Amino acid sequence: MREAEHLERVLGAIYDAALDRSLRVPALMEVAGFVGGSGASLFAKDPYSRTGSTVYDFGISEEYKRLYFERYIRYDPMSVGQFFGDVGEPIAVEDIVPYDEFVETRFFQEWVRPQGLVDPLTAILDKSATAGSFVSVFRHERDGVVDEEARRRMRLVVPHLRRAVSITALVKTTAAQARAASLAETLDCLRAGMFLLNRGGRILHANAAGHMILEQGEMLRAIHGRLIATSAEAQRTLADVLADTAKGDAAVGGRGVAMPLSTPGGEVYVAHVLPLTSGRRRIAAAGMQAAAALFVDKAALGTSPAPEALAKHYKLTPSELRVLLATVDVGRIADVAEMLGIAESTVRTHLGRLYDKTGTSRQPDLIKLVAQFSTPLLR
Repeated sequence: MREAEHLERVLGAIYDAALDRSLRVPALMEVAGFVGGSGASLFAKDPYSRTGSTVYDFGISEEYKRLYFERYIRYDPMSVGQFFGDVGEPIAVEDIVPYDEFVETRFFQEWVRPQGLVDPLTAILDKSATAGSFVSVFRHERDGVVDEEARRRMRLVVPHLRRAVSITALVKTTAAQARAASLAETLDCLRAGMFLLNRGGRILHANAAGHMILEQGEMLRAIHGRLIATSAEAQRTLADVLADTAKGDAAVGGRGVAMPLSTPGGEVYVAHVLPLTSGRRRIAAAGMQAAAALFVDKAALGTSPAPEALAKHYKLTPSELRVLLATVDVGRIADVAEMLGIAESTVRTHLGRLYDKTGTSRQPDLIKLVAQFSTPLLR
């Protein structure tokens, strides 16, 4: 199968899964097959408290998932480093820690190697003050460590995963439980504003929340039956995405993943576009000739997470930040070394650099420093 055909199949599976939860694991399987891996996971993680959970996954046994979140998440050298990457950009082990150091860690020896795995390729789908959502494709020994080809393919699918995940979050239980005869009636249950549009931007259906947005006319307006954004930039993006739906899911790309909209009063909203011209979505929307569904919801408050702010302020490397946070957790150099699976001499080297960068001279001072950067938000 040619790559373009394979990509269209994968993206069709991703967008179909946005509205049908029974298709989400098969969609992950398609992603892993395209990128190159034996398993995949969509998960949430708080790197600061070292907690998290899997949303959808395959290829990792229930026992190893339990062990990860109960024990090994504390030893995973990538937990913190992954959080500092750019949203949507693939991250492998080598981007965070030297691979030869990684294979010496307790995490690799006790959790990664026994499963025959060698390297996860991860991308941040979204992050807030205290947590992030991620997708990982797990590379098996037969796949080898992450290479540039795997990164390239991951970049092709991540914008679509981000869009699909954002839309899934808007589809509340009321919509999931609805037994409507058409896609429009089902989406009419949503809290968020929703518009079904043809390729020219003509409004084919708007739910109650969508009609309220139009009546206010501050972000979106209906002019001669067409949906028009009051922001020129948002209007250009919307027109481009709608035009691209005629070329298939792959053409939509990263545009319209999250289009910001704002009111004159300063309230911020985010719009997400779901293409309806491929896969099962095409069948559901065929009676209306809908090309896309546009979802509009108020943006949630978010700030930089405390560890990220700390690292940026003092220009810490991922390895230095790992040692700093582990020092706060367990204190003694020997315990930090055991926790991270590195030599005590390596811990001392990192501590020396931490003292230089932060202007401190003792471990208690480092602990006070971290406390100053703790987020005031509830986790």
